[in-house]
Amino acid sequence: MITVTPRWLAALGWLTISTVISTTVLAAGTQASPSVQQGARQQGALLREIAVATQPQRIEADIQTLVNFGTRHTLSETVSEHRGIGAARRWIQAEFERISAACGGCLEVRVQSEVISGQDRIPVPTEVVNVLATLKGTSDSNRYVIMSGDIDSRISDPLDSTGDSPGANDNASGMAGVLEAARVLSQYRFAGSIVFAALSGEEQGLFGGQIMARQAVADGWQIEGVLNNDMIGNIRGINGVIDNTSVRVFSEATRPAETPAQAQIRRFTGGELDSPSRNLARYIDKIADEYIDNLDVMLIYRLDRFGRGGHHRPFNDQGFAGVRIMETNEHYDRQHQDLRVESGRAYGDVLEGVDFKYAAKLTALNAVALASMAMAPAPPSQVTIEGMVSPNTTLKWAKVAGAAGYKVYWRLTTSPQWTWGREVGDVSEHTLKNIVIDNYIFGVASVNADGIESPVVFPGVIGAFWE
Repeated sequence: MITVTPRWLAALGWLTISTVISTTVLAAGTQASPSVQQGARQQGALLREIAVATQPQRIEADIQTLVNFGTRHTLSETVSEHRGIGAARRWIQAEFERISAACGGCLEVRVQSEVISGQDRIPVPTEVVNVLATLKGTSDSNRYVIMSGDIDSRISDPLDSTGDSPGANDNASGMAGVLEAARVLSQYRFAGSIVFAALSGEEQGLFGGQIMARQAVADGWQIEGVLNNDMIGNIRGINGVIDNTSVRVFSEATRPAETPAQAQIRRFTGGELDSPSRNLARYIDKIADEYIDNLDVMLIYRLDRFGRGGHHRPFNDQGFAGVRIMETNEHYDRQHQDLRVESGRAYGDVLEGVDFKYAAKLTALNAVALASMAMAPAPPSQVTIEGMVSPNTTLKWAKVAGAAGYKVYWRLTTSPQWTWGREVGDVSEHTLKNIVIDNYIFGVASVNADGIESPVVFPGVIGAFWE
């Protein structure tokens, strides 16, 4: 049994998510507040608590600090304590360590690095360094959900490592979101592990993500999902639209490593819209609808923006589910631009281009999605489907640890989101009577004792979160 400790312990220790409260006393004479003695709190209520915990002021302060390093270019200064990517990454590491100290050492903070050279944008040997903070799971610690942001910035010339490159929105906003999510979620404990990742080398070729993804494979991590946050603070688009109520979530179709045999199966069974990344994106959309006020998710069925890339891609390349979360309306005058004014038009990625309340809202979306996945059981494995030339459709799966039951979903082939669902109990198969397999897309999710669900899994290797 996992317990919840009172809110007043947050500054001294940690909170553990469960359906039962344990009223803990730190020292003789210390009393919990009456509100925490009222009995069990449902996990859904805790997710709503997490949804309103992010603070725009802290995000603003973190973005300001990152901007103050002058440049965070991957090839920039590493010795100075005040300028360059070296100073920035050491500050991020120290900030993770401060967050960990506030929760009794709950985060495992470490760096990973690799020397890269001989690349178009890294022509000389350069150490690319990531900073990771891991909140280990209590019962399923090798299952990971990851929130990432980028440390580095750039201006017009991708090789200019000395010019001022504030990178306030791209991507200090995403990096500040990762730090803020760590502050919020470090006050709780979850079944699965959560990683807060500060990645480097994104602007030079996604090298930080490649380093982390390869190491995750080598270490045998079971990655359920990567939430890559890249530009989450701009609400004024170059198209003239001002919008603080929507967010884009990009997700790839099939895995890049799909074999010819798997492609042949997909040709006859479908599934090109139901990769694990697509169902991770649908999960985030559902989280927004249930927990985040005044925020609509625009599901983009594309790996990334047209012809462009982000740090979720290296994880996708390794077969992991991963999505990009970002603002809906970009302003290209504020991306990859030298600081200047031409004909009265200002260019550059400066602090004035960031809306901190919006960044806090998107951070909250991340925090709740991470918490929900880490609270829920792992997605079902070995999901199969039967029903050819039959009026009925049967789904089968292997049970997963921590699941109290399962829920079968289906939708029309043209529907973007799951439409119908049926709780089927703690079983390993279920038959949908008179629901013809030819007419719908199907999937199954794991559910814990409080009704918190995993992402939906489409049958077969095409939809599997891990093989």
